[in-house]
Amino acid sequence: MKTFLLLLCALPMSAAITGTVMNQTTGKPQAGATVAFYKVATATGPELVEQAKSGPDGSFTINQTPPPGPSLLRTAFDGITYNHMLPPGSPTTGITLDVYNTSKSQGSAKVTKHMILFEPAGGSVAVAETFLFVNDGKTAWNDPDLGTLKFAVPQGASKPEVRATAPGGMPLGAAVSRNPRTETYFVDFAIKPGETRFDVSYTVPYSEGADYSGRVLTKDENTYLIVPNGVTLAGEGLNDLGSEPRTQAHIFGLTGGTYKIRLSGTAPGAEPQAESDSGPKIEPMLPRVNTQAKLILGLAFGIMGLGFALLYRKGAKT
Repeated sequence: MKTFLLLLCALPMSAAITGTVMNQTTGKPQAGATVAFYKVATATGPELVEQAKSGPDGSFTINQTPPPGPSLLRTAFDGITYNHMLPPGSPTTGITLDVYNTSKSQGSAKVTKHMILFEPAGGSVAVAETFLFVNDGKTAWNDPDLGTLKFAVPQGASKPEVRATAPGGMPLGAAVSRNPRTETYFVDFAIKPGETRFDVSYTVPYSEGADYSGRVLTKDENTYLIVPNGVTLAGEGLNDLGSEPRTQAHIFGLTGGTYKIRLSGTAPGAEPQAESDSGPKIEPMLPRVNTQAKLILGLAFGIMGLGFALLYRKGAKT
């Protein structure tokens, strides 16, 4: 009986979560990183259970038994947090948590694709901008004072909303700050090694056929202006890439850092919001850009396919 009781007392210790924090910038174990253990399946969001510091050899120990549902290890190092999900039944010992040194310099991070989707309806245009950053270096870019993503919106636009997705992560709402001196916006969100995505959404007043101007602040490798089927876009300095086969959305490559375009038509299924005399009506709604996630992702692949097709046609004619 005494042996049985001793075994029962030892169970929590044997169920501890253990591992090593590795600094992928230096290639060595990282001491002094904070590893926090969270329960995820709670009504109020992730719940902090326990946290520990990594030792001189990078090792850490969380003396907790993982719950039946999913849990999360969040590592804080050099001003950035890194998430590591623990699905039910996954190993809880010998875990490797990767971190990186941080720099205020952009380094290897760059925008490989920038897509701007225009959806006119009624008296406004819903604009969804997607920025895909790729950081193929071994240093994370983080600049809380100036931000990493910088963008501008046209005069008269609504306050922009931003959702950011870290490499291997889920979309999260990101704080947007305005620079009154330059009338531009910036987002304080770290660009870790891998691919980071930003989705920006806002609306601007719309009059069919009127000029609509914008500018691109990021140094993009590829910028595309996109309108859904049924909407016409015209302007100078654009490279007509044709229609994406599945959605029939029309795609234009932007050759400069500014654009002036004219829109006509209405986005399919889009209806103007009617005014109501009975007071404001509150409804749970996802951001407009979220509803277009599948369209934007489909267009990303369609753009690449159209680019290859146009290059092939050009080569066949010469």
